[in-house]
Amino acid sequence: MTAALWGALLGGMCGAGVLLVVRRVLHLRRPQLAVRVLPYLCDVPQASSHVVPRTATTPAAAAADIFGPLLGSTADMVERVLGGGASVRRRLARAGTPDVTVQEFRIEQVVWGLAGFAAVSAIQLVRAWSSGVNVVSALLTCGLGFAAGVLLRDQALSARVARREREMIAEFPTVAELLALAVAAGESPVAALDRVVRRSNGELSKELALVLGRIRTGEPVTDAFHTLAVTTGLPMVARFATGVSVAVERGTPLAAVLHAQAADVREAGRRALIETAARKEVAMMAPVVFLVLPVTILFAFFPGVIGLRMVAP
Repeated sequence: MTAALWGALLGGMCGAGVLLVVRRVLHLRRPQLAVRVLPYLCDVPQASSHVVPRTATTPAAAAADIFGPLLGSTADMVERVLGGGASVRRRLARAGTPDVTVQEFRIEQVVWGLAGFAAVSAIQLVRAWSSGVNVVSALLTCGLGFAAGVLLRDQALSARVARREREMIAEFPTVAELLALAVAAGESPVAALDRVVRRSNGELSKELALVLGRIRTGEPVTDAFHTLAVTTGLPMVARFATGVSVAVERGTPLAAVLHAQAADVREAGRRALIETAARKEVAMMAPVVFLVLPVTILFAFFPGVIGLRMVAP
C-alpha cells in the first residue's frame, strides 16, 4: 500500500470522526422539549418525577449512547470466549466493587482492548510510513494488542483484589482488638461493631459496615457474619466471622476469641515479614556480587598492573 493510499485512508477516518463529533455536539446544544416545558409545569403534582431527559448531556454519556450497543455486543463476545463469569463476580466483590456487574467489567475489558489495538495500530502505521509492512502480520499484531489489553484489565482486577486483601490483613489486628475492648467493656457485639465501624476507616471497616447494614435491615447476626465468611477470600477474616457468629449463637466469651485471633494474625504477619526479609537478602546479593565485588577487585589489582607495566622493559 502506497503512502497516498495510507494518507487517503487516514484522512477519511479523521473526517468521519470529526463529522460524527460535530453532529453530536449540534444535537446536544439543541434545547429539549422537556427542558423548555418543565418550568411551566411546576405546579402539576409529580410532574418532575415523570419527565426524564433521555438525551445525554455529557461527552461520556454521549459516547456511551453512540458506542454502547457495539461495546455491549463485543463484551458479550468476550464473555463467550473467556467465560468465568462466576470468578469475575467473586473478584469484583472481593475488590470492593459489588455494584459493578460482569457485563460492565467486560465492557471495560473491551475498552482496554481497543486502547491496546489503537496503540499497536499506531506503531504499525509508523512502520508502514517508514518502510513496507506485511498487512497480514500487521492485522495479527493488532489483534494481539487487543487481546493483551483485555487480559491486562483482568490482571489489573486481580492486582486490585490482592492489594485490598493486603490492606485488610494489615487492619485486622487493630479492628479485632477494638472489638474485643468494646465487648469486654460490656457492649453487645452489634453495638461494638457499630462503634468500630464509626471510629475506623479502611477496607476491613467497609466490609464490616456492610455486615452492620445487613444486620440493621433485619438479617440475623449469625447469618450476616456467615455471609462475610463465605464471600471473603481471606481465611483469617473467614475464621474471624465464623468465630463471631459461633460466639453470638452459643454465648461463648467473644473478647477472648478476638484477642486470640488478633494475636494469631500478628504472628502470621511477623512470619511473613521474616520470609520476605530472607528473600530480599538473597536478592541483595546480586548487586554485591555483580557490581561491588568486580569494582573492588579492579581497584585492588589495577595499580599493581600499572606498576608492573612501568617496571617491565
